[in-house]
Amino acid sequence: MDTIDTICLPKGAEPVKMPLDAFKPAQTLSRLAHRLFGSFALWLQKRESRWTLRDLTDDQLRDIGLTRSEARTEVSKSFFWE
Repeated sequence: MDTIDTICLPKGAEPVKMPLDAFKPAQTLSRLAHRLFGSFALWLQKRESRWTLRDLTDDQLRDIGLTRSEARTEVSKSFFWE
């Protein structure tokens, strides 16, 4: 048996037809996983940005137009805060 025989359908065989909704659960799970990963990536980005902001000196904060108080307020925000 050649490799091509395992890939090609025998003569006269009909390909199996899958119903259109056969992949919906997999697609839904894929979308859910994508959204969860995106939320986690956003959380990591916010956490890193806020930690960086926390470590800036007063001169660096002044350069970006923030006061120490404004930076402290931003750092103390929860993940769900936009």
